[in-house]
Amino acid sequence: MPEMPEVESIITGIRDKIIGRKIDGVMVFEGKENVIKYPSLMKFVHNLTGRIIKDFRRRGKYILLELDEDWLLVIHLRMTGKLIYVTDPTEVDKYGCVQMHLHDGNYLVYGDIRRLGTLDLIKQEEISRIKGLYTLGPEPLSEEFTTKYLLSKTRRDYKKIKTFLLDQKNIAGLGNIYVDEALAISKIHPERISASLTTAEVEALHAAINQVIGEGIKDGGTSFRDYRNGLNQKGSHQDKLYVYNRAGQPCKFCGTPISKILINGRGTHFCEKCQKPPAIKRDK
Repeated sequence: MPEMPEVESIITGIRDKIIGRKIDGVMVFEGKENVIKYPSLMKFVHNLTGRIIKDFRRRGKYILLELDEDWLLVIHLRMTGKLIYVTDPTEVDKYGCVQMHLHDGNYLVYGDIRRLGTLDLIKQEEISRIKGLYTLGPEPLSEEFTTKYLLSKTRRDYKKIKTFLLDQKNIAGLGNIYVDEALAISKIHPERISASLTTAEVEALHAAINQVIGEGIKDGGTSFRDYRNGLNQKGSHQDKLYVYNRAGQPCKFCGTPISKILINGRGTHFCEKCQKPPAIKRDK
């Protein structure tokens, strides 16, 4: 579930606490080894131990720990992963998977209820090994993410706009929550074909994407069940959502009950009145 605002909140919450810290020890909990995707468990522990954290940043939904000697720890939280900074390892719940003991006596812990997240320890020059990271498109709020860019991409795409927006090669960091929200604000039906959007609609969508991402970051992310920031705190953006997770509740714009459908297996929330469905082409 964690998307760009949630991952950004993790970074900003603990960045200053871990930069410059040495990783004195690494423990992978028994039965949780499957979250380590590369290299082998033994090499992962050996190569990570003794490393100094030089930088801590985000790219799309990925968390990047830049370490000395050009090592890079790449973490993808997937559905239920969380990265938490704690002073006492007993604070970590039963879903803890990987525990990094920092030189100052504190801990950085990766936990994951469903263990769908991934940790890869690579050299900087091996970045292409992480295909999802290597092929990311521009991010919302960035200089590269312009209306012109979005217009050029949608004009050449004949998939549904919901599917287009979820493709990380088009826009990095968007997920189910913020895509539904952006489409609701821009009044675009999630089943519209991307190439059918007018210039005005693309401009509205571009503004809406930046708006929802900016507000999500300001609110510390969206917490329903599992998400916590790096200090194990909930976000508050769930209290301000327009459509996501509000099926059957009144639209905040017009009062019509919010609908929910599946698009490529993803639950999709929208207002049938505000977000007009695509026109049906009839044979002449």
